[in-house]
Amino acid sequence: MSTADLNLTEDFAPATQEAWRALVDKALKGASFEKKLMTRLYDGITLKPIYTREDWDAEGDQSGFPGSMPLARAATVSGSAANPIGAAWDIRQVYSNPDLNDANKEILTDLERGVTSLLLRLDAAGQAGQDSDTAGDQAGIGGLMISSAADLDTVLAGVMLDLAPVALDAGAGAVAAASLLAEVWTSRGVTGEVAQGAYNIDPIGTLASAGTLPQSLEQALAEMAEMAKATAVDFPNVTAVGVSTAAYYNGGATDVTDLGCAMATGVAYLRALTAAGMAVDDACRQIAFSLPVGTDQFLSIAKLRAARMLWARVTEACGASEPARRMRLHVDVSDRVLTQRDPWVNMLRVTIGVFSAGIAQADSVSAPSFDSALGLPTDFGRRIARNTQIVLQEESSLGRVIDPAGGSWYVESLTRQVAERAWEEFQQIEKWGGIAEALDSGKLQAKIAGEWAERRKAIARRKDALTGINEFPNLAEAPVDIKLPDLEVLRKGAANRLKMARAAKAPTIGSRTRKGDAARIEPMDIHRLAEDWEELRDNSDVYMVLNNGVRPLVFLANIGRVAQHTARATFARNFFEAGGIAGISNDGFSSADALTAAFKDSGARIAVLCGSDEQYGELAASFASALKATGASRVYMAGKPADDEARAAFTAAGVDEYIFMGCDALELLRAAQTHLGVTE
Repeated sequence: MSTADLNLTEDFAPATQEAWRALVDKALKGASFEKKLMTRLYDGITLKPIYTREDWDAEGDQSGFPGSMPLARAATVSGSAANPIGAAWDIRQVYSNPDLNDANKEILTDLERGVTSLLLRLDAAGQAGQDSDTAGDQAGIGGLMISSAADLDTVLAGVMLDLAPVALDAGAGAVAAASLLAEVWTSRGVTGEVAQGAYNIDPIGTLASAGTLPQSLEQALAEMAEMAKATAVDFPNVTAVGVSTAAYYNGGATDVTDLGCAMATGVAYLRALTAAGMAVDDACRQIAFSLPVGTDQFLSIAKLRAARMLWARVTEACGASEPARRMRLHVDVSDRVLTQRDPWVNMLRVTIGVFSAGIAQADSVSAPSFDSALGLPTDFGRRIARNTQIVLQEESSLGRVIDPAGGSWYVESLTRQVAERAWEEFQQIEKWGGIAEALDSGKLQAKIAGEWAERRKAIARRKDALTGINEFPNLAEAPVDIKLPDLEVLRKGAANRLKMARAAKAPTIGSRTRKGDAARIEPMDIHRLAEDWEELRDNSDVYMVLNNGVRPLVFLANIGRVAQHTARATFARNFFEAGGIAGISNDGFSSADALTAAFKDSGARIAVLCGSDEQYGELAASFASALKATGASRVYMAGKPADDEARAAFTAAGVDEYIFMGCDALELLRAAQTHLGVTE
């Protein structure tokens, strides 16, 4: 056939969706279009396999121009090019080393090598509004051991505070920590419009995460409002109030629910600020949002674009002027997507999150180190984290196009759907009485727990793949060297510093955190997607230590030639090794005698039959019987029998369980570990 004989429109590019659908239905050969090609998200949104201009009406450009309502495309006319630091977005690195001198070295190194702003995370003591020497075993856990302005000054020694913005993550100690940071700025001559940063005072987010505040929520909101009023006057380029949804997202919330919580919290803070006498425009400018993203690239882009749209509508309804409707948007790659096993894959997860944030025109981005789920980030981990952002900015030129996703029928449609669904979630929270009442009643926790349960089930069945965890595990992976601070020494040092501070009558986190009738709710349960599977691997490690370096074993009873069994043998090996049970493989067997001899020599107690459907029909029953007669305490079959009759025959011959795509792999592996004595 020559090219002259081809009708390109008819043969390769159907002129209408109906024509395209007819071709797809023909290729599916009777299979369900909806089941095969439509994807349902946890948010209740269904994705189509193809999008056209019919899915997004571009008439009048519904997403507007960058910098104009509804602000989906960018917060300013020139997009990320307007960033005052001169880069596409602010590379904001998190610092949590309890050793203040080490933290300072890390900061200076990172600033010299591309980081543009700092996020200082206080330890559990500071997060609770306590000093290090009164917080017991909370001191030094999860963050910087900062109790005084002198401590903060040590961490920031050598930092040019007139150039590097400083943000805080201080939980219930946020107001006190903000006062200390303001004191450091003032002592260094960084005053007025020169100081840049974010105090991130977020009493509702803290309550959701910790379950308690040292005073009532009403008192905390009033204190937040007073600090915001002072900040607007003293440090106009600093935001006092933060809206972080990390507690909800790490609790298992969908992206839509996460946005609903963000809007409800933002509205609660606007009410508190305006009730304290702030003009609505000034109140809006004092609020910064911190939103987490995962590894779904397009959903994350749509989420962040939708966030700007939603906040613009909220503030418009509150009477804010158009310039004040701009959302100050910081993005974190969520802790929940990070894994402890095969942590190198986290580099890819973080890259996707940063890429999504950059495409969506975030103002600042924090990229965690690939090893941060294991402990303190290593020097190498911090280097990879910052270079990931630098490569995307400098080599990929991600910030040189304003809203590169704009105009995509898929992204525009998804953004609109996410915004609409999130608005519904926001309205539901308001119907419950607002975010504080939703938390106090437990309704929000219950809703998010249900969302986590659905996602957890999909991960257990491996419908949601986690590379290196429930798919393609590596039992031989070398451990990553991590930092382990000497907390006993650091706590003694902190106690000595506090003695000096008190002798000088210097304020501390504990002395500046107001106490009252403590607010208490049921906190959000925090999860990581890999947690259930990593528990299986932990069990296996303990078993190996107790059994002279030998892991629990499964014998791969491969049937026939390599070409006949390799697909299911590979599936079975990955299946069991995801649960920490090492697979013993071979080239396959054509006789029961050879099979049973190899099984005896393997040292395994359980076996899994692996072969083609044809081989199963001929040999599986006899092989299963032979394995049971030889002492196999449990026999599995890789694959799902074609019908009930075949299943009954295999079961009668000795097959105990069937492993296949979509089965409850987690439950089967837990049962296997119990059977092998790995767990009780």
